[in-house]
Amino acid sequence: MEQENQRIVLDVEDVPKMGKWITLSIQHVFAMFGSTVLVPFLTGMNPAVALVSSGAGTLSYLLITRGQIPAYLGSSFAFIAPIVLAKQLGGPEAVMFGCLLAGLIYGIVSLVIKKVGVNWLMNLLPPVVVGPVIMVIGLGLAGTAVNMAMYSNNGSTTEPLHYSLTHLSVAMITLLVTIIASTFFRGFLKLIPLIFGIAAGYLSALAFGIVDLSGVKAAAWFAVPEFHIPFVNYDPVISWQIGLVMVPVAIVTLSEHIGHQLVLSKVVGRDFIKKPGLHKSILGDGVGIIIGSLIGGPPLTSYGENIGVLAITRAFSVYIIGGAGLVAILIGFVGKVSALIQSIPQAVMGGVSILLFGIIASSGLRMLIDHRVDFGVNRNLIIASVILVLGIGGAFIQIGSKFSLSGMALAAIIGVILNQVLPGKEKQSSLVEEKIIQ
Repeated sequence: MEQENQRIVLDVEDVPKMGKWITLSIQHVFAMFGSTVLVPFLTGMNPAVALVSSGAGTLSYLLITRGQIPAYLGSSFAFIAPIVLAKQLGGPEAVMFGCLLAGLIYGIVSLVIKKVGVNWLMNLLPPVVVGPVIMVIGLGLAGTAVNMAMYSNNGSTTEPLHYSLTHLSVAMITLLVTIIASTFFRGFLKLIPLIFGIAAGYLSALAFGIVDLSGVKAAAWFAVPEFHIPFVNYDPVISWQIGLVMVPVAIVTLSEHIGHQLVLSKVVGRDFIKKPGLHKSILGDGVGIIIGSLIGGPPLTSYGENIGVLAITRAFSVYIIGGAGLVAILIGFVGKVSALIQSIPQAVMGGVSILLFGIIASSGLRMLIDHRVDFGVNRNLIIASVILVLGIGGAFIQIGSKFSLSGMALAAIIGVILNQVLPGKEKQSSLVEEKIIQ
């Protein structure tokens, strides 16, 4: 792989000087912060635990990949809807079991790739399947974003939602500032539009008087996060129904992982697919997810925002990434930071979610375009159409009281089956597979 014609400030193995180390590590924390705390906010999980999980998962990833891949792991948006559904079906304890299964799937796939290569995965999950499923992930959350932006229950868990022009105004201010930051800012500032959007939305919410700061004032500076540890805080709930909700998403996010590794390889100028190997990076992701499931955090994934930071700074040192992981863990133990995050009104998060969930859906569409999926071919049109309607429409299969398969999981499984059985299937020659073979 050719090295990009730009000067490397710090290579992967280089140890930075302390001042630069701290500064660049904090910069990575800023890049991941908005998205990493948004996922627990939307799923009812603890943001402080998510930060600790993110930092610990990143450190374990660096260890498993032997310090050869400078990737930061943050909360995965793909699992938002499955987590919410799993919580409805079996409570928080069942969610943690589902997250554990997702991590184990990564481990199993890692072992298989090490033995037989990656072509089987590309054959199972070609762009014509993965693209529409990613679109379902984003579009399926559209209603959640709009409801957060438009409606209020005055902080009550029992009072019904009602339309609020104040909340909608805050959401639109948040959305507008996020769009401006993403479009007109340059350099590193362009990579953290969520931080600017949330900050602007929070200030406008303060001006409108819809922020409750009592929790921030009462919170201690140092506070141990509310970890959710099996056999300590709860007895594990084993539910295969939850597995059917979470596992298909894990299979799809593996394609996202491969895409990130290819982009990261191009940015750094090393072929991470070959060394340390895709099986190592997938295993690193999986162990990070398992760590999160054991303390109450959401599933993790490598973050494109942090890859963007690497591309701008040209500082590829894994020590900087490890420093960011340590900073994230430390922030998780600052009680006032956790309380401040939890004081953010839903309208603010609704504003940024309108853009974020739309970007997720658009990235699925972009995958179809980038891989030149031909919708003049009838089988491609059928596969994509069925996935979209089943996933967004909320189709489900219910057998008795113990087996249920719904929404995105059902759509993904049906898509995989259709791709295998419909006539006219050609050898998958997606850009991803071509690059991996090279």
